Amino acid sequence: MITEIRMDSVASFKQATSLVTDKKINLIYGLNGTGKSTISSFLYEPSNPAFTLCKKVSEESVPVLVYNQNFIRDNFYVADNLKGIFSLSKENKEAEKKIANATKKQEKIKQDLQGKRNEKELVKQGFLQQKNQAIEKVWDIKKTYAGGDRVLEYCLEGLKGQKDKLFSYLQEIPKPASEPKKDVQTIRQEVEALKGDDAQPQPRLANLSFAAHSVESDPVFGKSILGNADSEVAALIERLGNSDWVKQGLSYFPESVGDSNAQCPFCQEATISEKFIDSVRSYFDVTYEQNLNELSQLLKAYRDAVDSLPGMSSFTDHPFVKYRKDFITNKYNLLVDALQDNSRKIEEKLKSPKVPATLSDTTGLIADLNSVIDQINSEVDEYNDKLKNRESALENLRNEFWQLMRWQYDQTMARFDADWRDANQKSKGLDIEIGNIDDELAKIRREIADAQKQTVNIDQAITAINAGLNDLGIDDFSVQKHSDNLYRVVRAGDSKDAFHSLSEGEKMMISFLYFCELCKGKASAEDTHAKRIAVIDDPISSLSHVFIFNVGQLIRSIFFKGEQFSQVIVLTHSLYFFYEMTDPNHERRKETQKLFRLSKPSSGSVIQEMKYEEIQNDYQAYWSVVNDQSQPPALIANCMRNIVEYFFNFVRKKDLNKVFQMPELQDAKYQAFCRYINRESHSLGQNIIDMKEFNYDVFKEGLRLVFDKTGYLDHYKAMSKC
Repeated sequence: MITEIRMDSVASFKQATSLVTDKKINLIYGLNGTGKSTISSFLYEPSNPAFTLCKKVSEESVPVLVYNQNFIRDNFYVADNLKGIFSLSKENKEAEKKIANATKKQEKIKQDLQGKRNEKELVKQGFLQQKNQAIEKVWDIKKTYAGGDRVLEYCLEGLKGQKDKLFSYLQEIPKPASEPKKDVQTIRQEVEALKGDDAQPQPRLANLSFAAHSVESDPVFGKSILGNADSEVAALIERLGNSDWVKQGLSYFPESVGDSNAQCPFCQEATISEKFIDSVRSYFDVTYEQNLNELSQLLKAYRDAVDSLPGMSSFTDHPFVKYRKDFITNKYNLLVDALQDNSRKIEEKLKSPKVPATLSDTTGLIADLNSVIDQINSEVDEYNDKLKNRESALENLRNEFWQLMRWQYDQTMARFDADWRDANQKSKGLDIEIGNIDDELAKIRREIADAQKQTVNIDQAITAINAGLNDLGIDDFSVQKHSDNLYRVVRAGDSKDAFHSLSEGEKMMISFLYFCELCKGKASAEDTHAKRIAVIDDPISSLSHVFIFNVGQLIRSIFFKGEQFSQVIVLTHSLYFFYEMTDPNHERRKETQKLFRLSKPSSGSVIQEMKYEEIQNDYQAYWSVVNDQSQPPALIANCMRNIVEYFFNFVRKKDLNKVFQMPELQDAKYQAFCRYINRESHSLGQNIIDMKEFNYDVFKEGLRLVFDKTGYLDHYKAMSKC
């Protein structure tokens, strides 16, 4: 069954329009010139290049047999004889039995075949659904990184317009062996640094050095600095354990006390003698002073070295320290705290020379800080190198971005690969089953063809056609056998081919009977199809009303009721015939028939579904065209002429020539209207008019005057919907 016929960009079909159906019987009504022949020509020869943009959607592969002018030309006008037709003979009962049994098997196998094809289609659709889900998931990359700050949008160049293209691109990237080291934020920062307006070469950070490292390990800090042991007060000072306090008190001793004792700077009593002063001073000898002087020099050198260190801002202000500022600050503060602590320890040693001191070794802290600086400098060097080769660096970052995307979306890609393998395995298995069924079906068809060769009987087809002619009252010519599988039309008493001497109506009648036999029988012995589709284009166009009823009966009995026809499409220009073919039973019509109308406005032919209640007679149809200003001028003018001829010649029996002689129609603007509408104004019954003369309003007014001046203005108003 054909479920859709789509016409586009051919003949009067200027734009796409479709006939969509699910019914066996499809009736299409359209006036001449609306595109009926174009539709039947497409179904007759769909491979014709003229129909490149047209298509038909079929549920199954069955022969489509078309009756139209192309069929008549190919079977009668080009060849001198009709192509052979045969029906299955009833004489060979054994062959008939074989054919019947094989045909049943064939139908069963076809059902099995269709079942497997449907199963394969379900596998395909299921996989496509899973693929679409994967594609939508991967499309999140585009939605996330295209737009916004647009820093990484260049990575999607050429991939932003098509979802499946982006998916295929990611699919072609192998999964990385391990998780990429850079995250999206890092890649974005590096891209921004290369593409931004501030992308300039950056200076390296200077490594931090400390000139007073040797102070921290000087042995003087481990010594107990003591005075002269030979001094008389040495034992006392040692016992007191506070030589620095005593040393400070020396400054308060007088230079000389003479014979009397001086006041003690500690207890304020007159207990200090010259001898005592000499003893105390002798305790703090030259060696002691040298040691203290050395400590003072070390403290000064250490403080100078600390003061010469670069400030923290010299590190933290560098652009590459931006994201490690806290880390650098922490390392720097640890070093400064250790240096200041060492300075305090030296100061304490000066105050208490006897007490050993241990300074912290800051070498490790400086090395730690310099290690971070080296890492930053490495990044600076790498960045500067990238700036020199900016395009190459951006391409490398793009690759790193896609490596990261492939890693992040691996679950989606792995699921898709598993779905693909599963669907592919199922499809291959079904292909094998379908192939086996196809082989079995081909075998059955050969059996049917072999049996049919025993039953070919062209005489039966000839007899049926001649019987049909007799039923129609045609007895002056008949069809006779020409050879084993050919026959021709001859007149009584004359053996010559007489087809070309027939009237158009007789040609159409015999060609239609031939088509009926062709559809009932087989076109060849190899034709094993049990079902077929019949398309019948205007079978009454040249027939008198005597034969129209007979043609309708043939179509109903052979095609509408025939079990071998899965679908029938009838096209006609006659609303009467269209109405005759329509089933008046509402429920039965709803179940089996669909009605369509073909119209041709200025935008091109259009196929529209039609309700039973919309069917009008021919006269009403002419008025519907005249009332539609968008219809082609030639069609409107022709319908006006048909209205006038039908109403006045057949209904009112008026002398039209007198009507067109009335003064109101003698105005120059009505001359084109009168020449075209009044056939009696031309001896040959021809109408000569240039459609450039057509003016819708003038022609419509002329038609109104015709009905008005003949006394039928009310009829005009009713039909023109005024």
